[in-house]
Amino acid sequence: MLMWIVFLSVPSCSSPDDVTAIRNVVKEGARLGEKHDLGETFDLTTEDFTALPGKLDRRETRRILWMAFRHYGEFKILYPRPGVEVQSDRGSASAVFPFLIVKKDASFPNLKELVEEPQRWLEAVGENADLYRLKLDLIKEGGSWLVGQAHLQRFTGVSFEK
Repeated sequence: MLMWIVFLSVPSCSSPDDVTAIRNVVKEGARLGEKHDLGETFDLTTEDFTALPGKLDRRETRRILWMAFRHYGEFKILYPRPGVEVQSDRGSASAVFPFLIVKKDASFPNLKELVEEPQRWLEAVGENADLYRLKLDLIKEGGSWLVGQAHLQRFTGVSFEK
């Protein structure tokens, strides 16, 4: 469940501040993941957080992330701009984005130029790396957006797993 996994959906009822705040949660989750900081990563989640598939709770997700961190060693998380949809009640939202995890020294030229174009970003990396998509369900608690559920899907070469 590495980091916070169609695209480009920002309905008119979404507040630009909420969309920006949610994208900042994703950015912070990626930064903390790269640092292997499980404690602060889970500060971005609700107490009843679950990860899918497997319906894993915080403790089980923490164990899997720890094993993934050991497997990858030092790494970078690369992703385009997350698509964000804030519900009309403005108390819940979702963010969806593809991402990949690469060894720290790996190079993907021109990805930064495609950060605003998720489909072209997918095409550029899809053949050269293990690719995932993450869907986050977020809840606004005390003025902050927190991840309540994360659903990770692996790219199969044709589409993302259901």
